[in-house]
Parts: sequence; structure tokens; C-alpha cells
Amino acid sequence: MYRPRTVHRVLARLAGRPAGRAWPRGFADRLTHPVPGPAAVLRLTRERGNRPSGPTAGRVPVVDEAVPRPLPEQAAVTWIGHATCLVQLGGRVVLTDPVFAEKIPGTPARYTPPGVAWESLPPVDVVVISHNHFDHLDEPTVRRLPRDTPVLVPAGLAWWFQARGFRRVVELDWWESTTVGGVRFDFTPAHHWSRRGLFDTCQSLWGGWLMTAAGPPAHRVFFAGDSAYGPAFAEIGSRFPGIDVALLPVGAFRPRWFMKPLHMDPAEAVRACGDLGADRMMTIHWGTFALSAEPVLAPVELARKAWAESGRPAAALWDLAVGESRLLGATSR
Repeated sequence: MYRPRTVHRVLARLAGRPAGRAWPRGFADRLTHPVPGPAAVLRLTRERGNRPSGPTAGRVPVVDEAVPRPLPEQAAVTWIGHATCLVQLGGRVVLTDPVFAEKIPGTPARYTPPGVAWESLPPVDVVVISHNHFDHLDEPTVRRLPRDTPVLVPAGLAWWFQARGFRRVVELDWWESTTVGGVRFDFTPAHHWSRRGLFDTCQSLWGGWLMTAAGPPAHRVFFAGDSAYGPAFAEIGSRFPGIDVALLPVGAFRPRWFMKPLHMDPAEAVRACGDLGADRMMTIHWGTFALSAEPVLAPVELARKAWAESGRPAAALWDLAVGESRLLGATSR
């Protein structure tokens, strides 16, 4: 069976370049639910479960505003779209799961533009990748990055970036950490999976990123990437108390017979925020790509409903428009 990670390691050795860490042949033992098989995918397609019900055009709010420049004692988060966010903390600029392409494989064109134009991005200090699905790892976007950009990736994925010329790639296992420019990045578990082709299922890991500025103040931002609901969130909250804001996915949750083991629904995301002990929740992973059957505004509308029912302050739910930003101040907690 073709294993691109193995092939790249051999080529790197022949060229005299570092081949990266030696990982197991796969990470299927980390799954918390079996990966959907061909029969389930065929049924999903036949039932149009991968396309939203109702209209999409013009439904998702989009704003055109400048990216904030936080003061040294502040942090800022901007929602660019889907799971792509700009996180500024500790004087560093972090780009999460960058996808600026008009279209990704297997879906129609995006129905909202990126909330920040590529040319308007501040210089990016670090890129973090949660996993290798096409809506989180987009090759045309990645190729626009300078090759000396520090890129933090899950175990088994460094080869993909190294093969494209990136020189500062760090791959981590769950609960491992690295520090870039004074900001600490911890790679955390998620209830998800990985695959880009027919023969690479779970050959690389998947997870979220906990970002902590050295401070003071020591702002702490959690980016979940993509995940179903499960016990990982409570463990993350136990290990890392004091999360200021959790960027949690709320979209791509219907039909539940297919999506439940892969993606949280909005009520589960609110529950996960509580498990994390986070002061605030920001809604991501909706309003950009046609991936599932719920109406396009259902993720944020149901998140607002679940948040209100939880009794938490309305202002602590960051249900941003595409392109919108929020600031964390020195006395935010």
C-alpha cells in the first residue's frame, strides 16, 4: 500500500535532510468511533446529507473591518471563516487551519468570502493545523505562505509540509507542547479522524491547540479544530485551567446518524465549553462550506439558544460575523 509519509522519509534520508520523528504506521488506535465506511458515505450522498437545506446566499453575516492591533496587555481573535481564525496573543500572530481557497475538493464554492483578504493579513508568526481534512488543510493556501513560517502540525503530518519546502515544521503528539516567540502551544486530543486520500486513513493524528501567552497577562485561547463531543474536553479543562475563550465548532452536525461521532452539534459545543471551564465560547466551523444538511444559520441560532439555556452571560458567547474580531483585555477574566 502506498504510504506517502514513508516515501517522503526515505527521500529525505537519500537527500541528506532530517526525516523528522518516527511515528507509528497509523493512529487508528486513537479513534473514539469507527471512521464512516463506504456504505455510510454513499447513503449520505444519496440523501443529500452533505448539502444544507434551504437557501445559503446572503444568509451568513459578513463584515468588512480592519484587523485590530491589540495592545501588549490584550489579545484578539478574528473569525476569517470556517475554522480559519487569526489569534493575536503575547505579541504574536497565529493563523489557524488556513483555508482561503474559493473551493475545496468535494464541495461547491464557498458561500462566504474570507473575512480578511490575504493581502490584509498582518505578518503571520505561527500557523497551527488541527488535522488534514481538506476544509482544514488547503494546499493552494499553504503554498502562499513564506517557507520559513513556523508550522505546528499533528504527529505524522510534518512530511506534507516539508515536501512543499517548509523548513520550520514541528509535529506533536497529544499533550506535547512547544514554544514559539514566548507563546506556548499544547496539542490536545479531539474526537475526530484524518484522511486526504483513499489509502491514508488515520496515518496522521488530529487534535486541538491550546495557546498560552507568557504574560502578564497570561491569556489562554483554545482552538478545537474539529471534534465530536466526548471526555477529551473535560480532561483539557482539568489540565489547563483558566481558558479565556474556546473556539469551538458548531456546524456540520446533521444528519446526526452520520455526523454525531464526527462533529458536535451546537448544544454539545456549549457543553464542551463548560467542560473546558472556558470563560467564553466563539462559534466556528459554520457558514462557509456546504458540508452537511442543517440550514445554514442553524449552527449559530441553536448555539445562542443552548447558551441562553445554560444561564451564562450573553456577552460571553462570541457569535461573530465573518470578518469580525473581539478583544481580550488585561482584566478580561
